[in-house]
Amino acid sequence: MEGAILSVLEGAIRGKGDDEEKTIKVKSLRKMVLLSLRRDESEKSAKKEYKKAVQSLEKEGKLTLNADGCISLPSKKSKKRKSKDSVVSNAKKIKAGGAGDNKESPKEEEEGARDSKPPSDGPMSKETEENSPEQDHSLELKYTPCKGNPQGVTRLFVGNLPFSVDEASLKSFIPGVTHIKWITDKDSGAFYGSSFVEMESSSKAADAVAKAGSQLMGRPIKINYAPARSGDIWPPTATKKSQMTKGNGGQAGGSGLKAMSVKPPDCKKLFIGNLSYDIDDDEISKFFASVDAEIKAVRWLHHKDSGDFKGCGYVEFWNPDDCSKGAALNGKNLLGRPIRIDWSD
Repeated sequence: MEGAILSVLEGAIRGKGDDEEKTIKVKSLRKMVLLSLRRDESEKSAKKEYKKAVQSLEKEGKLTLNADGCISLPSKKSKKRKSKDSVVSNAKKIKAGGAGDNKESPKEEEEGARDSKPPSDGPMSKETEENSPEQDHSLELKYTPCKGNPQGVTRLFVGNLPFSVDEASLKSFIPGVTHIKWITDKDSGAFYGSSFVEMESSSKAADAVAKAGSQLMGRPIKINYAPARSGDIWPPTATKKSQMTKGNGGQAGGSGLKAMSVKPPDCKKLFIGNLSYDIDDDEISKFFASVDAEIKAVRWLHHKDSGDFKGCGYVEFWNPDDCSKGAALNGKNLLGRPIRIDWSD
């Protein structure tokens, strides 16, 4: 929550004109932050969490809350200017007083000398490191609101990906990607044909979203903004592609027939993956009917965040014999794609 508050606050303030006041109302900021986190603004727990985070950030000096209920970022230049002015003032006093007429106390002399010391060649102090102009400028560019991306979001959902996609082809299709998180089934490790990506800047994210519907390897790609939720570790420390590409030649979804797991006793349910996004109940029923396997029920899997189809699901049969017949279709083409089938409890 605190990271989202600072990100949205910086973006909102830097998006204001030079003649506009660099503040934002507490409630307005709350609405923007909860929207970016996909939290319900009317939810009491979300409001309490936001209030607690603002108080914590104010206590740490990372934002300022005035009596009018407006929030702003603390000035980082004032401390440096004050310190510089103090050094200049001390230098003038010493020069004016001369070596013999300096009337400053020993304590003042010690403080003045300490302030006037040239910077050491050692590591930067914590305060200097936190306030690095290069870092501030980099953050400003990354999260600045822009046309098509008023919230300055840099995390995107990318769906309907071909199962032969890999990191190189995705980065080539969407310039500016810095991190990729392939979305896979927790149990089987099957690639769902979608991912979350982090962009190098908000403007690059806007350019990517504008490409939604464009084709990659013959498939229209879905791209939309997907701000990280509170508690999410984002961006990921690594793409963890090794977990996803095991045994499939470096591709996200893989190609070729995967060995099925051990069949449970009296199994009547199958996992089905690598499905076309045009699949429906009628098509899947006809597919299994080709081997006289009658389906009892179908359950399609969808993403919790976007509601998009994951390209997989589960089918239940009336008896174990029909289930075994259906399993024999593993690797067969359905709507132009080799269907992946495995046993399920």
